[in-house]
Amino acid sequence: MLSLAIALISIVLFVIAIANLYWTLHAWRTPANLRNTTFPAPDGDHSLSFSILIPARYEEAVLEHTVTQLLQSGHPDIEILLIIGHDDFGTAEVADWLAYKYPDKVRVIVDTNKRKNKPKALNTALPYCRGDIVGVFDAEDLVHPDLLTHVDYAFRATNATVVQGGVQLINFHSSWYSLRNCLEYFFWFRSRLHLQAEAGFIPLGGNTVFVRTDTLNQIGGWDPSCLAEDCELGVRLSSRGHKVVVAYDAVLVTREETPDSAASFFRQRTRWNQGFMQVFRKGDWRRIASFRQRALARFTLASPFLQAFTGLAAPVGLIVALVLHLPVWVTLLSFLPGIPTLAQLAFEAAGLHDLGKLYNLKIERAHYVKLVVAAPLYTLVLAGAALRAIARELVGRRDWELTRHVGAHLT
Repeated sequence: MLSLAIALISIVLFVIAIANLYWTLHAWRTPANLRNTTFPAPDGDHSLSFSILIPARYEEAVLEHTVTQLLQSGHPDIEILLIIGHDDFGTAEVADWLAYKYPDKVRVIVDTNKRKNKPKALNTALPYCRGDIVGVFDAEDLVHPDLLTHVDYAFRATNATVVQGGVQLINFHSSWYSLRNCLEYFFWFRSRLHLQAEAGFIPLGGNTVFVRTDTLNQIGGWDPSCLAEDCELGVRLSSRGHKVVVAYDAVLVTREETPDSAASFFRQRTRWNQGFMQVFRKGDWRRIASFRQRALARFTLASPFLQAFTGLAAPVGLIVALVLHLPVWVTLLSFLPGIPTLAQLAFEAAGLHDLGKLYNLKIERAHYVKLVVAAPLYTLVLAGAALRAIARELVGRRDWELTRHVGAHLT
């Protein structure tokens, strides 16, 4: 019985690892795939107007820099709405000063919700949006001046409802987990989201996402109770057949920082995992007609928990197979998940080289060693965050755990 259990677990782990590797490699399968990940060249026209929403809670350290960068945009028709909590006096002081300095471009919207979170803040500002397109950025984002010009053309050229731009964590050197965190974003935004968009099921990113204002108003904006409001919005739009275009361009990508501590990173992943669980339970993905799309939806929304299962089951299964006297075929099967795992590590090393080349980052031999050595601990942290998410959901704890920003990506 034990032998059969270990064999089945090994096969499941192998299938999960192969699927993740296949989807991670999507953008690099052919040269055409890689070319298609970027924005099309704009035509110089600026027909659409933009309302940029920036929810900022305790972000006085980074907000001014972000807004100043956005005001350098080459697009002539934008407004910036800063959403500030009524009890956040430090950020309000910075926001009010920016609105005073740039009265034609910047407005402050006060979030008076007693229990605050990002989707409630976004919904508070939505009725005040004058633009054709609503764009969302985080308070620490470093945004390229030409991004909105490319997004404008992408909407007009594709007739999309949503354009999802690239986001890239950049401070790979800051901590033991930051290098792997940066690579995760690299593969997610440059490859995986393109596959999801082509398949017709996509959990959107939390920022550098642009949605037609009339569509947002028609569907009631963001789910105010969801801890992964970006994922939930993408799933809801996918289930209604809306077209989503994804583009990743290393020049135009929005740059961000990794969480500033391991505890903050752990809490962030807990929130995301719990949000994915909420979206799965909500069930909008069941309305998608295609069985293949629904299968992808199940796998995507369950991926944090498959990750937790992998992180816990893989080492336990391997140790049991080595310590106990099991049939040879069972021991051999227990090593099976190691094949795609080693292939994944090799591809991550190639991805790290590509990341350094694209962003002019100095990648040294020690970073490749760090990539491999940190992998088991990183996997355990992700598994722990998934388990904590399950525990929080079971006891009904859905408060928003804020991720602090210090501007580490700016230095």
